[in-house]
Amino acid sequence: MRPYPGWIRCTILTAARPPSRPPRRPSAAHPSPSRPATRRTWPFRTCPVSDTGHVDIGPGRGSADERPSALRLGAAGDELYARYHDEEWGTPEHDDRRLFELLTLEGAQAGLSWRTILAKRDAYRRAFRGFDPVEVARLDPEELLRDAGIVRNRLKVESAVANAAHVLAVQGELGSLDAYLWSFVGGEPIVNRPRTLADVPAETPLSRTLSKDMKRRGFRFVGPTVCYAFMQSAGLVDDHVVGCFRASPVRG
Repeated sequence: MRPYPGWIRCTILTAARPPSRPPRRPSAAHPSPSRPATRRTWPFRTCPVSDTGHVDIGPGRGSADERPSALRLGAAGDELYARYHDEEWGTPEHDDRRLFELLTLEGAQAGLSWRTILAKRDAYRRAFRGFDPVEVARLDPEELLRDAGIVRNRLKVESAVANAAHVLAVQGELGSLDAYLWSFVGGEPIVNRPRTLADVPAETPLSRTLSKDMKRRGFRFVGPTVCYAFMQSAGLVDDHVVGCFRASPVRG
């Protein structure tokens, strides 16, 4: 296993590792680690909780270099990542700008680590005018591509600007982006309570349904995996694992 970039003084808790599986041949869908050109993203991200010894593994989409067992952070741990988990990840979000921001950042993350995107979030907020869709729809992608603070991938930048126009269309049709997105879960978060990291999917039938409908409306960079990570980030789905201090009781 490669070292975890950016993590300091972390202890690997082997008991929390996903069940071992027999090795399989590399393929286009499951490339060998020696084929970086086709590296896929690992469908989960670690979610450290606190420095009290409590450990939580939260899902999301980290890079192949962040395939987690479990991490206990010491005093020199990754504060940015821990704060995101403790204060944001899985919290129901209903503000249209924040929802648009999370959707944009999840799309930007594709192929990268979520830690990279978190570190660039302030730069994104400046470049994308606080994620006001009216302002973003007027932005020049060429100007954004000169901003070193964001991920300067042309397809991702152009899709973010185009998506702003689709957000405005949804608001005009349904009143808000919030109303549109939360309609897919009946207005209430879906509370899962996975026992281990291995129990958390990269995508679900619901994320595929959302992806299909968003693509129909013209949105880009909204594949099923991106949509599921977005649903987790925005709290449409609560995937905090059993034992996490953020895990609310599963409703009967």
